[in-house]
Amino acid sequence: MTKRDYYEILGIDRGAGENEVKSAYRKLAMQYHPDRNPGNKEAEDKFKEATEAYEILKDPQKRQAYDQFGHAGVGQGAGFGGFGGFEGFDLGDALRAFMRDFGGGSIFDEFFGMGGGGQRRRRNRGEDLRIRIKLTLEEIAKGVEKSVKVKRLVSCDTCGGSGVAAGSSKKTCPQCRGAGQVRTVSRTFLGTVQQVTTCNMCRGTGEIIADACKTCRGEGRVRGTSQVTVRVPAGVASGNYMTIENMGNVAPNNGEPGDLVAVFEEADHDHFTRHGDHIICELPISFTTAALGGTVSVPTLNGNAKIKIPAGTQPGKTLKMRGQGIPHLHSSGRGDQIVRVIVWVPTKLAPEDKELLDKLSKSESFKPPPANKSFFEKLRETLGV
Repeated sequence: MTKRDYYEILGIDRGAGENEVKSAYRKLAMQYHPDRNPGNKEAEDKFKEATEAYEILKDPQKRQAYDQFGHAGVGQGAGFGGFGGFEGFDLGDALRAFMRDFGGGSIFDEFFGMGGGGQRRRRNRGEDLRIRIKLTLEEIAKGVEKSVKVKRLVSCDTCGGSGVAAGSSKKTCPQCRGAGQVRTVSRTFLGTVQQVTTCNMCRGTGEIIADACKTCRGEGRVRGTSQVTVRVPAGVASGNYMTIENMGNVAPNNGEPGDLVAVFEEADHDHFTRHGDHIICELPISFTTAALGGTVSVPTLNGNAKIKIPAGTQPGKTLKMRGQGIPHLHSSGRGDQIVRVIVWVPTKLAPEDKELLDKLSKSESFKPPPANKSFFEKLRETLGV
């Protein structure tokens, strides 16, 4: 797929200064950050695209190469450091870059001390992993610790992650002579282009194994399972996530581990529907309670509570229980619980009940008012006609 022009992505001129580049990127990053657009794949892609453009244009050396050779000058193996090329640029890279320069990756980074994580080397780094954690509304309301088993590549115990068999050792790679990189020079119609690529013989380590460990076959890593505790703060929503450092796959030959991204998913609830930090529920009450009023029990996220029903309550009326909703994630306080009253009509009546209701039906108090213009106007609004 053809990549868009980096200047076009950020909406700046080619002569834009460093501050203009930074300002344009920050505006786009704040608009499309995954925490502001949970579950929105299109916004996630735009966030990654903007970050990739920013990483190139903010760096004078990379920008010069891009201006001269386009995407070919800054692609995988172009040898300009940073993220080591953008063929494998992923969401984790984008979040680390944003956190590095603007102090924010995942909205939950403060819970895991990720400050400074953007400075990590990408070379010989393991793959990031992603898991989904399903939460009930009760867990979201209080916060919870979840212990999960994660299948991942871990360091080989037999060789200590080196990939070398006992009694053997590593030797300097004959192809790159220990540099871990090889240089190639090619001529194009634009002139001579020099590229630095990772050595394919030693995979960038600068060394090769003479006698490989039989357990991991020289990889230095094997399949394993780790128990991970995820501390979920109160107030999260579906699509929010946490990044747990160093709990992804371990890289080959004692390389740096990747990260684990835990994505939260809200389970359906039997009684409540969530609307932002408010929760909504329906409360069936009897006809007599609606007419006479009274105090009834209503479920909340913290157990049952009492609510007062005013006399003459009409079906569909909503009552507010302040502070009984979801805690605000970024501030103090919490949402409310909205109770929608449903008047329950019995379907089976005893003879004496029918007789009593028949008498009541003859009372003027039990005759509904005539329909008026406002009633029909509201009905038309509801039906959209």
